[in-house]
Amino acid sequence: MAPLTSFALIAPLLMATEPLRIWYALPLIVSVSLVYAATRNENMGTIVAHAARFGGWLVVFIASMAALLTGLNWIQ
Repeated sequence: MAPLTSFALIAPLLMATEPLRIWYALPLIVSVSLVYAATRNENMGTIVAHAARFGGWLVVFIASMAALLTGLNWIQ
């Protein structure tokens, strides 16, 4: 396996060695969620509710992808 490909599978483990790095994702998730919700709605209450749902979806998606990559690395 090429070094670049194996690094992609090891990346979730590197994230586990530095758990504080995950906090860098928080402002990105909040800003993307708010902008996405604001492009779909005009009412502030609806924007916040939609942003919260979309932010939760993003967190679940990112966590599942990290778990998948960790599992693939473990199988290897």
